[in-house]
Amino acid sequence: MIAAEPKACHTATVPDWQQELARAVRDPLELLALLGLTPPQIGPAVSAESLRAAAADFPLRVPRSFIARMRHGDPQDPLLRQVLSVPEELLAAADFVTDPLQETAARGAPGLLQKYQGRALLIATGTCAVHCRYCFRRHYDYSADQADDQPRWAAALQAIEADAQIEEIIVSGGDPLSLGNARLAQLLERLGAVQRLRRIRIHTRTPIVLPSRVDAGLCETLSRLRNRLVVVVHANHPAELDAPVLQALRLLGATATAVLNQSVLLAGVNDDAATLAELSRRLFDGGVLPYYLHQLDQVTGAAHFAVGDARAIQLHATLIATLPGYLVPRLVRELPGASGKTPIFNGTSGDPLKA
Repeated sequence: MIAAEPKACHTATVPDWQQELARAVRDPLELLALLGLTPPQIGPAVSAESLRAAAADFPLRVPRSFIARMRHGDPQDPLLRQVLSVPEELLAAADFVTDPLQETAARGAPGLLQKYQGRALLIATGTCAVHCRYCFRRHYDYSADQADDQPRWAAALQAIEADAQIEEIIVSGGDPLSLGNARLAQLLERLGAVQRLRRIRIHTRTPIVLPSRVDAGLCETLSRLRNRLVVVVHANHPAELDAPVLQALRLLGATATAVLNQSVLLAGVNDDAATLAELSRRLFDGGVLPYYLHQLDQVTGAAHFAVGDARAIQLHATLIATLPGYLVPRLVRELPGASGKTPIFNGTSGDPLKA
Protein backbone atom coordinates (compact mmCIF):
# COMPACT_ATOMS: atom_id res chain seq x y z
CA MET A 1 0.00 0.00 0.00
CA ILE A 2 1.31 3.46 -0.86
CA ALA A 3 2.25 5.45 2.22
CA ALA A 4 -0.08 8.38 2.82
CA GLU A 5 -1.64 10.29 5.65
CA PRO A 6 -5.36 10.21 4.83
CA LYS A 7 -7.90 11.75 7.11
CA ALA A 8 -9.59 9.28 9.41
CA CYS A 9 -12.75 7.89 7.85
CA HIS A 10 -14.97 9.23 10.60
CA THR A 11 -13.91 12.80 9.79
CA ALA A 12 -15.11 12.65 6.18
CA THR A 13 -18.12 14.85 5.49
CA VAL A 14 -20.14 13.45 2.59
CA PRO A 15 -23.68 13.91 1.26
CA ASP A 16 -26.27 11.17 1.31
CA TRP A 17 -24.94 8.95 -1.48
CA GLN A 18 -28.14 6.99 -1.78
CA GLN A 19 -30.13 10.16 -2.39
CA GLU A 20 -27.56 11.26 -4.96
CA LEU A 21 -27.78 7.90 -6.67
CA ALA A 22 -31.57 8.11 -6.79
CA ARG A 23 -31.19 11.41 -8.65
CA ALA A 24 -28.92 9.91 -11.32
CA VAL A 25 -29.75 10.93 -14.88
CA ARG A 26 -31.46 8.21 -16.90
CA ASP A 27 -32.55 10.08 -20.04
CA PRO A 28 -29.92 10.79 -22.74
CA LEU A 29 -31.68 14.02 -23.71
CA GLU A 30 -31.54 15.29 -20.13
CA LEU A 31 -27.85 14.42 -20.02
CA LEU A 32 -27.19 16.40 -23.20
CA ALA A 33 -29.29 19.34 -22.00
CA LEU A 34 -27.26 19.57 -18.79
CA LEU A 35 -24.16 19.94 -20.97
CA GLY A 36 -25.69 22.41 -23.42
CA LEU A 37 -25.70 19.88 -26.26
CA THR A 38 -28.21 18.63 -28.81
CA PRO A 39 -28.36 15.20 -30.54
CA PRO A 40 -27.06 16.46 -33.94
CA GLN A 41 -23.91 17.71 -32.20
CA ILE A 42 -23.13 14.11 -31.21
CA GLY A 43 -23.19 12.97 -34.84
CA PRO A 44 -24.80 13.81 -38.19
CA ALA A 45 -27.24 10.89 -38.05
CA VAL A 46 -27.97 11.14 -34.32
CA SER A 47 -31.50 12.00 -33.24
CA ALA A 48 -33.42 12.01 -29.99
CA GLU A 49 -35.11 8.79 -31.10
CA SER A 50 -31.82 7.01 -31.83
CA LEU A 51 -30.32 8.02 -28.50
CA ARG A 52 -33.38 6.74 -26.66
CA ALA A 53 -33.42 3.53 -28.71
CA ALA A 54 -29.88 2.74 -27.56
CA ALA A 55 -30.85 3.53 -23.97
CA ALA A 56 -33.83 1.20 -24.27
CA ASP A 57 -31.47 -1.63 -25.24
CA PHE A 58 -29.11 -0.88 -22.31
CA PRO A 59 -30.41 1.72 -19.82
CA LEU A 60 -28.52 4.95 -19.28
CA ARG A 61 -27.57 5.83 -15.71
CA VAL A 62 -25.04 8.43 -14.61
CA PRO A 63 -24.68 10.33 -11.30
CA ARG A 64 -24.82 14.10 -11.49
CA SER A 65 -21.48 14.47 -9.72
CA PHE A 66 -19.89 12.60 -12.63
CA ILE A 67 -21.69 14.83 -15.13
CA ALA A 68 -20.29 17.87 -13.30
CA ARG A 69 -16.78 16.76 -14.34
CA MET A 70 -17.67 16.83 -18.05
CA ARG A 71 -16.80 19.77 -20.29
CA HIS A 72 -19.89 21.87 -21.00
CA GLY A 73 -20.67 22.14 -24.71
CA ASP A 74 -18.12 19.50 -25.78
CA PRO A 75 -19.71 16.55 -27.62
CA GLN A 76 -16.33 14.76 -27.60
CA ASP A 77 -15.83 14.94 -23.84
CA PRO A 78 -14.19 11.65 -22.80
CA LEU A 79 -16.40 11.18 -19.74
CA LEU A 80 -19.57 11.82 -21.74
CA ARG A 81 -18.48 9.31 -24.37
CA GLN A 82 -18.25 6.57 -21.73
CA VAL A 83 -21.86 6.94 -20.56
CA LEU A 84 -23.98 8.38 -23.40
CA SER A 85 -26.13 5.88 -25.28
CA VAL A 86 -25.48 6.27 -29.02
CA PRO A 87 -26.96 4.59 -32.11
CA GLU A 88 -23.65 2.80 -32.92
CA GLU A 89 -24.50 0.45 -30.06
CA LEU A 90 -27.34 -1.02 -32.11
CA LEU A 91 -25.14 -1.95 -35.08
CA ALA A 92 -24.02 -5.56 -35.49
CA ALA A 93 -20.25 -6.11 -35.49
CA ALA A 94 -18.36 -9.27 -36.37
CA ASP A 95 -16.96 -11.15 -33.35
CA PHE A 96 -18.85 -8.97 -30.85
CA VAL A 97 -21.21 -11.14 -28.81
CA THR A 98 -23.47 -10.90 -25.76
CA ASP A 99 -21.27 -13.11 -23.54
CA PRO A 100 -17.71 -12.35 -24.69
CA LEU A 101 -16.03 -14.05 -21.71
CA GLN A 102 -18.37 -17.07 -21.71
CA GLU A 103 -19.33 -16.39 -18.12
CA THR A 104 -22.56 -18.33 -18.38
CA ALA A 105 -20.52 -21.50 -18.71
CA ALA A 106 -18.37 -20.47 -15.72
CA ARG A 107 -21.29 -20.23 -13.29
CA GLY A 108 -20.48 -22.85 -10.65
CA ALA A 109 -23.47 -21.93 -8.46
CA PRO A 110 -26.04 -19.14 -8.60
CA GLY A 111 -24.05 -15.96 -8.09
CA LEU A 112 -20.62 -17.61 -8.31
CA LEU A 113 -18.31 -17.64 -11.33
CA GLN A 114 -15.34 -19.98 -11.23
CA LYS A 115 -12.91 -19.11 -14.01
CA TYR A 116 -9.53 -19.21 -12.26
CA GLN A 117 -7.75 -21.77 -10.11
CA GLY A 118 -7.89 -20.86 -6.43
CA ARG A 119 -10.20 -17.92 -6.99
CA ALA A 120 -13.90 -17.40 -7.49
CA LEU A 121 -16.00 -14.35 -8.37
CA LEU A 122 -19.13 -13.60 -6.36
CA ILE A 123 -21.85 -11.55 -8.08
CA ALA A 124 -22.95 -9.40 -5.14
CA THR A 125 -25.59 -7.44 -7.05
CA GLY A 126 -26.69 -6.58 -10.56
CA THR A 127 -26.85 -2.85 -9.76
CA CYS A 128 -24.23 -0.24 -10.69
CA ALA A 129 -23.95 3.46 -9.87
CA VAL A 130 -23.17 4.13 -13.55
CA HIS A 131 -23.88 2.22 -16.74
CA CYS A 132 -20.68 2.27 -18.79
CA ARG A 133 -21.51 1.75 -22.45
CA TYR A 134 -18.57 -0.66 -22.97
CA CYS A 135 -19.52 -2.90 -20.01
CA PHE A 136 -18.79 -6.55 -20.76
CA ARG A 137 -21.77 -7.56 -18.59
CA ARG A 138 -24.29 -5.27 -20.29
CA HIS A 139 -26.17 -8.39 -21.48
CA TYR A 140 -25.49 -10.57 -18.42
CA ASP A 141 -28.50 -12.42 -16.96
CA TYR A 142 -28.39 -11.42 -13.30
CA SER A 143 -31.69 -13.18 -12.63
CA ALA A 144 -29.87 -16.53 -12.99
CA ASP A 145 -27.75 -15.65 -9.94
CA GLN A 146 -30.75 -15.81 -7.63
CA ALA A 147 -31.72 -19.33 -6.53
CA ASP A 148 -35.52 -19.44 -6.32
CA ASP A 149 -35.67 -21.15 -2.94
CA GLN A 150 -32.75 -19.39 -1.19
CA PRO A 151 -31.80 -15.86 -0.10
CA ARG A 152 -29.38 -13.98 -2.35
CA TRP A 153 -25.78 -15.21 -2.02
CA ALA A 154 -26.80 -18.35 -0.11
CA ALA A 155 -25.86 -20.80 -2.87
CA ALA A 156 -22.65 -18.92 -3.67
CA LEU A 157 -21.56 -18.76 -0.04
CA GLN A 158 -22.31 -22.43 0.48
CA ALA A 159 -20.19 -23.29 -2.57
CA ILE A 160 -17.32 -21.12 -1.30
CA GLU A 161 -17.40 -22.68 2.15
CA ALA A 162 -17.43 -26.18 0.66
CA ASP A 163 -14.58 -25.73 -1.83
CA ALA A 164 -11.22 -26.10 -0.10
CA GLN A 165 -9.39 -24.98 -3.27
CA ILE A 166 -10.72 -21.41 -3.10
CA GLU A 167 -8.35 -19.05 -1.30
CA GLU A 168 -9.46 -15.72 -2.80
CA ILE A 169 -12.87 -14.23 -3.52
CA ILE A 170 -13.47 -11.42 -6.00
CA VAL A 171 -16.62 -9.53 -4.98
CA SER A 172 -18.07 -8.04 -8.14
CA GLY A 173 -21.41 -7.35 -9.82
CA GLY A 174 -22.86 -5.03 -10.95
CA ASP A 175 -20.99 -3.08 -8.35
CA PRO A 176 -20.80 -4.32 -4.76
CA LEU A 177 -20.57 -0.77 -3.40
CA SER A 178 -24.06 -0.07 -4.71
CA LEU A 179 -25.18 -2.16 -1.72
CA GLY A 180 -25.95 -0.33 1.52
CA ASN A 181 -23.45 -0.57 4.35
CA ALA A 182 -25.51 -3.00 6.42
CA ARG A 183 -26.07 -5.36 3.51
CA LEU A 184 -22.44 -5.19 2.40
CA ALA A 185 -21.27 -5.81 5.96
CA GLN A 186 -23.47 -8.90 6.11
CA LEU A 187 -21.82 -10.32 3.01
CA LEU A 188 -18.27 -9.44 4.03
CA GLU A 189 -18.72 -10.81 7.55
CA ARG A 190 -19.83 -14.12 6.08
CA LEU A 191 -16.79 -14.19 3.80
CA GLY A 192 -14.51 -13.03 6.58
CA ALA A 193 -15.60 -16.00 8.69
CA VAL A 194 -14.08 -18.36 6.11
CA GLN A 195 -10.56 -18.47 7.55
CA ARG A 196 -9.25 -20.35 4.50
CA LEU A 197 -9.78 -17.22 2.38
CA ARG A 198 -6.46 -15.41 2.31
CA ARG A 199 -7.70 -12.46 0.27
CA ILE A 200 -11.02 -10.77 -0.40
CA ARG A 201 -11.00 -8.47 -3.39
CA ILE A 202 -13.68 -5.85 -4.12
CA HIS A 203 -13.99 -4.58 -7.69
CA THR A 204 -15.83 -1.27 -7.91
CA ARG A 205 -16.27 1.83 -10.05
CA THR A 206 -18.55 3.56 -7.55
CA PRO A 207 -15.85 5.58 -5.70
CA ILE A 208 -14.87 7.08 -9.06
CA VAL A 209 -18.33 8.09 -10.25
CA LEU A 210 -19.95 8.63 -6.83
CA PRO A 211 -17.22 9.47 -4.30
CA SER A 212 -19.77 10.29 -1.59
CA ARG A 213 -20.30 6.53 -1.33
CA VAL A 214 -17.05 6.30 0.65
CA ASP A 215 -18.65 7.27 3.95
CA ALA A 216 -17.80 6.48 7.56
CA GLY A 217 -20.00 3.39 7.59
CA LEU A 218 -18.29 1.94 4.52
CA CYS A 219 -14.84 2.64 5.94
CA GLU A 220 -15.75 0.92 9.19
CA THR A 221 -17.13 -2.09 7.33
CA LEU A 222 -14.06 -2.48 5.15
CA SER A 223 -11.61 -1.90 8.00
CA ARG A 224 -12.74 -5.14 9.64
CA LEU A 225 -11.08 -7.02 6.78
CA ARG A 226 -8.06 -4.74 6.44
CA ASN A 227 -5.37 -7.44 6.48
CA ARG A 228 -7.08 -9.50 3.78
CA LEU A 229 -8.76 -6.77 1.72
CA VAL A 230 -7.77 -5.53 -1.75
CA VAL A 231 -9.90 -2.88 -3.45
CA VAL A 232 -9.70 -2.57 -7.24
CA VAL A 233 -11.24 0.60 -8.63
CA HIS A 234 -11.92 1.49 -12.25
CA ALA A 235 -10.91 4.85 -13.72
CA ASN A 236 -10.24 5.45 -17.40
CA HIS A 237 -9.40 9.15 -17.70
CA PRO A 238 -7.63 11.68 -15.45
CA ALA A 239 -10.64 14.04 -15.62
CA GLU A 240 -12.54 11.48 -13.55
CA LEU A 241 -10.15 12.05 -10.64
CA ASP A 242 -11.19 15.37 -9.13
CA ALA A 243 -10.51 16.36 -5.49
CA PRO A 244 -13.52 14.51 -3.96
CA VAL A 245 -12.57 11.32 -5.81
CA LEU A 246 -8.94 11.53 -4.73
CA GLN A 247 -10.06 12.02 -1.14
CA ALA A 248 -12.37 8.98 -1.41
CA LEU A 249 -9.48 6.92 -2.77
CA ARG A 250 -7.23 7.96 0.11
CA LEU A 251 -9.92 6.93 2.58
CA LEU A 252 -10.14 3.55 0.87
CA GLY A 253 -6.39 3.27 1.16
CA ALA A 254 -6.71 3.57 4.92
CA THR A 255 -9.05 0.57 5.01
CA ALA A 256 -7.31 -1.97 2.77
CA THR A 257 -3.99 -3.69 2.22
CA ALA A 258 -3.88 -2.31 -1.33
CA VAL A 259 -5.93 -0.14 -3.68
CA LEU A 260 -5.35 -0.81 -7.37
CA ASN A 261 -6.86 0.53 -10.59
CA GLN A 262 -7.82 -1.15 -13.81
CA SER A 263 -8.71 0.76 -16.96
CA VAL A 264 -10.13 -0.15 -20.33
CA LEU A 265 -8.49 1.21 -23.48
CA LEU A 266 -11.28 3.08 -25.26
CA ALA A 267 -11.27 4.85 -28.63
CA GLY A 268 -12.04 8.53 -28.23
CA VAL A 269 -11.59 8.36 -24.45
CA ASN A 270 -8.03 7.45 -23.47
CA ASP A 271 -6.31 6.15 -26.60
CA ASP A 272 -3.37 8.51 -26.37
CA ALA A 273 -0.21 8.18 -24.29
CA ALA A 274 -0.37 11.59 -22.61
CA THR A 275 -3.84 10.85 -21.23
CA LEU A 276 -2.84 7.42 -19.95
CA ALA A 277 0.33 8.76 -18.34
CA GLU A 278 -1.54 11.52 -16.56
CA LEU A 279 -4.12 8.98 -15.39
CA SER A 280 -1.36 6.96 -13.72
CA ARG A 281 0.06 10.08 -12.07
CA ARG A 282 -3.34 11.18 -10.77
CA LEU A 283 -4.08 7.71 -9.44
CA PHE A 284 -0.84 7.80 -7.47
CA ASP A 285 -1.90 11.16 -6.04
CA GLY A 286 -4.86 9.28 -4.57
CA GLY A 287 -2.74 6.43 -3.22
CA VAL A 288 -3.69 4.02 -6.00
CA LEU A 289 -1.38 1.92 -8.17
CA PRO A 290 -2.20 1.18 -11.82
CA TYR A 291 -2.88 -2.54 -12.25
CA TYR A 292 -4.28 -3.45 -15.67
CA LEU A 293 -4.94 -1.65 -18.94
CA HIS A 294 -7.49 -3.91 -20.61
CA GLN A 295 -8.13 -4.34 -24.26
CA LEU A 296 -11.87 -4.06 -24.82
CA ASP A 297 -13.97 -7.16 -24.20
CA GLN A 298 -15.85 -7.77 -27.45
CA VAL A 299 -19.38 -7.34 -26.16
CA THR A 300 -22.30 -6.55 -28.45
CA GLY A 301 -22.87 -2.79 -28.50
CA ALA A 302 -19.30 -1.69 -27.78
CA ALA A 303 -17.47 -2.14 -31.10
CA HIS A 304 -17.11 1.62 -31.61
CA PHE A 305 -14.77 1.71 -28.57
CA ALA A 306 -12.29 -0.81 -30.00
CA VAL A 307 -8.60 0.07 -30.33
CA GLY A 308 -6.36 -2.20 -32.40
CA ASP A 309 -3.57 -4.20 -30.78
CA ALA A 310 -0.85 -2.42 -32.75
CA ARG A 311 -2.00 0.95 -31.41
CA ALA A 312 -2.38 -0.46 -27.88
CA ILE A 313 1.19 -1.82 -27.93
CA GLN A 314 2.51 1.52 -29.20
CA LEU A 315 0.74 3.39 -26.40
CA HIS A 316 1.99 0.95 -23.79
CA ALA A 317 5.57 1.25 -25.05
CA THR A 318 5.34 5.02 -24.65
CA LEU A 319 4.13 4.59 -21.07
CA ILE A 320 7.10 2.33 -20.32
CA ALA A 321 9.45 4.97 -21.69
CA THR A 322 7.69 7.82 -19.86
CA LEU A 323 6.74 6.56 -16.40
CA PRO A 324 8.48 4.74 -13.55
CA GLY A 325 7.72 1.04 -13.73
CA TYR A 326 5.33 1.02 -10.77
CA LEU A 327 3.04 3.46 -12.61
CA VAL A 328 2.81 1.39 -15.80
CA PRO A 329 -0.27 -0.86 -15.90
CA ARG A 330 0.04 -4.24 -17.57
CA LEU A 331 -1.56 -4.35 -21.02
CA VAL A 332 -3.84 -7.39 -21.08
CA ARG A 333 -6.95 -8.97 -22.51
CA GLU A 334 -9.20 -11.61 -21.06
CA LEU A 335 -9.70 -14.74 -23.15
CA PRO A 336 -12.51 -17.20 -22.38
CA GLY A 337 -11.15 -20.32 -20.71
CA ALA A 338 -7.71 -18.85 -19.96
CA SER A 339 -6.31 -19.32 -16.46
CA GLY A 340 -5.87 -15.57 -15.99
CA LYS A 341 -5.45 -12.30 -17.87
CA THR A 342 -3.29 -12.63 -20.98
CA PRO A 343 -0.60 -9.98 -21.59
CA ILE A 344 -0.22 -8.48 -25.05
CA PHE A 345 3.30 -8.32 -26.46
CA ASN A 346 4.20 -7.30 -30.02
CA GLY A 347 0.74 -8.19 -31.24
CA THR A 348 0.79 -11.67 -29.73
CA SER A 349 -0.36 -13.21 -26.46
CA GLY A 350 2.25 -14.35 -23.97
CA ASP A 351 1.99 -16.48 -20.87
CA PRO A 352 -1.10 -15.67 -18.79
CA LEU A 353 -0.77 -13.28 -15.91
CA LYS A 354 -2.85 -14.14 -12.88
CA ALA A 355 -6.14 -12.27 -12.70
